[in-house]
Amino acid sequence: MLKSLFSGVSGLQSHQVAMDVESNNIANVNTTGFKYSRANFSDLLAQTKAIATAPQGALGGKNPVQVGLGSTISSMTRIFSQGSVQNSDKNTDVAIQGDGFYIVSPDGGNTYKYTRAGDFKFDAGGNFVDNNGFVTQGWLRDPISGKVDSTAPITDINIPPGLTTPASASQEVVLKANLNSGPNVESFSPAYEIKTGTTNVQPAAIDANGNAISAGNIGVMFNEVGEAFSLQQDQGVWVSFLSSSLTAGTVIANTAMDITFNIDPELGIAGNAVNITAAAGATVAETANNYVSAINAQTAITGITASVDASQVITLINNNGSSSASHNINLATVTSGSGLATGTSTTAHRYQYNTSSAASLAGGDKTFTSMADLRKWMEDEANNQGGATNGITIAVNDAGKFVIQNPNSGVDDYDMNLKVTAYTNKTSGSVVTSNTRFTRNMEAMNSVLPKASGGQAFSQSFNAATHSSSIDIFDSLGSKHTLRMEFRKTALDTSTGSSWAMLVSVPAPATIDTTAPLDEKTGSIRFNNDGSLATYNPPNISFSGNNGSAPDQQVSLSFGTANSFDGMTSFDSTSSTSGISQDGYTGGDLVGIRIDQSGTLVGSFSNGRSFGLAQIGMAKFTNNEGLSVEGGNIFIQTANSGDPIIGTAATAGRGFIQAAALEASNVDLSRALTQLIIIQRGFQANGKTITTSDQLLQTLIGLKN
Repeated sequence: MLKSLFSGVSGLQSHQVAMDVESNNIANVNTTGFKYSRANFSDLLAQTKAIATAPQGALGGKNPVQVGLGSTISSMTRIFSQGSVQNSDKNTDVAIQGDGFYIVSPDGGNTYKYTRAGDFKFDAGGNFVDNNGFVTQGWLRDPISGKVDSTAPITDINIPPGLTTPASASQEVVLKANLNSGPNVESFSPAYEIKTGTTNVQPAAIDANGNAISAGNIGVMFNEVGEAFSLQQDQGVWVSFLSSSLTAGTVIANTAMDITFNIDPELGIAGNAVNITAAAGATVAETANNYVSAINAQTAITGITASVDASQVITLINNNGSSSASHNINLATVTSGSGLATGTSTTAHRYQYNTSSAASLAGGDKTFTSMADLRKWMEDEANNQGGATNGITIAVNDAGKFVIQNPNSGVDDYDMNLKVTAYTNKTSGSVVTSNTRFTRNMEAMNSVLPKASGGQAFSQSFNAATHSSSIDIFDSLGSKHTLRMEFRKTALDTSTGSSWAMLVSVPAPATIDTTAPLDEKTGSIRFNNDGSLATYNPPNISFSGNNGSAPDQQVSLSFGTANSFDGMTSFDSTSSTSGISQDGYTGGDLVGIRIDQSGTLVGSFSNGRSFGLAQIGMAKFTNNEGLSVEGGNIFIQTANSGDPIIGTAATAGRGFIQAAALEASNVDLSRALTQLIIIQRGFQANGKTITTSDQLLQTLIGLKN
């Protein structure tokens, strides 16, 4: 009988403990990061009245006869399910989404404690602490490398009040841009110059006349609306400064005439000759008029016109102004007795494009590659006409135009009749078509410049595809200097790709080169025929601010990986800069801190820079339920929790951190209140067991009476 009393008592005791546990859960329904517990009931040892017996013969087996002795609380289970995450307005609040614990220390890292409550703040000394004053553990930024090394031992997170960051000199400039490889461009500038600020600078050497020795490959240039000339091998123009003139001779009366003009081979006429026959006349004048009429009848083919003066002298003229007729005069054969004599007059010359070199050809014809080549050849030829010291000048001006000037000195000067026409060659096996855009640019010079007039003639603009990008870099003092990078298309190879000249410049007094001009450095960049980067030079510059900052600051130019598309490219699309950056900055004061998902405390400074100042460490245990509660939202390690595995958030099974948020208690109030009812009823039932047993005892005692 007494057993039932003790069973009831043990039940009351067990339910009282369960009540204590559930009351604690409810009490912490609003405790940040709290994890609720569960009381686990188990029965006590039973009194055995009879043991179990096995079946014997015809007699079956019997089960044991046991009477239980009550219940007890055998263990407590802490439930580490995820609590809901609630946003807050405090940027140093952090919540863990997933497994893991923050690490805090009350004694500078000698002992560690663990918590899920992320209500952190900075104290007066810059320590990152919880509500107990324990300092959060993690990793600090290395002032030398500028990185947070999460493989180092953890330490107190401390960010000194009034933290400043010193200036950091730029070490790298990264540029990602496209340079237009197409036949139509929107970004271009006069071919021979690159603009630096407001100053026009010729990137090449200058000759004695102030003209650029190398003013760029005309084959890759553009007209003034951005259309490519796309000059092909041997395309070009005829240029003459004087009409071709030949005095054929005095006509003899009453003689029939047969003459032959050899003409330019590009017209494709068989034998490159035109035969002209004229009938005899009764008088010298009649004969001369017949000659003139016959010659002029073929002017459309030969380009040659004839005239006769009062002395019956025939003069032949070719103004070299027709692209469909012959240039120059070549009177190859003439009938004996006509009074006319063979002869030549060459004042027009072919200037043909060559992709790689410039040279003089037979008869004064030339090949050219650059504007400087063509300028020189034309100036030489202009001064070979009419006198040895003409002083005619041809230059390239700031607008990228050829400028021809007939001087006003009058020394051996002549009336210039400038004619430019397209060059073609239609003969079999050597077909060269005219280049309309290039010819149109040159034809703009066609004009008459009287001698001693100082008159000028201009071509249309020759332009190069260009693009520029600039960025501010910093010296060791934190001073800003604008680094400008300008690109100008210079060459094209159908098998390998395109080449661009590069000019890197900084404003004076800063320098980046050891030879004048010291504030700029020339280079080049080349692309493959698929638009990928082939190579570039220079890969870096040596910058000196000359303002008291450290000299010879090495700045790498990072334009991408060879044969890849991760940096500079050259596609048929608009030239544009898609990304440019550098790694330097001026000094600044700390103005704010935010925390990212990895637990990194990112500082924002008054210089516009942001970088990690520290990172919160996180611990993970093999058995979270083995941790011991210490109060104040603190857990401590026990023999059954396992050792902490320390690392960064969102790695190796550790949860990620959500900033400006707190993890709420995981107590489910509806479940807890239901448990109260269950515990209450269990307690009441065990009480009834005791009262009922007492009544039985009273009945037993009453038997004596």
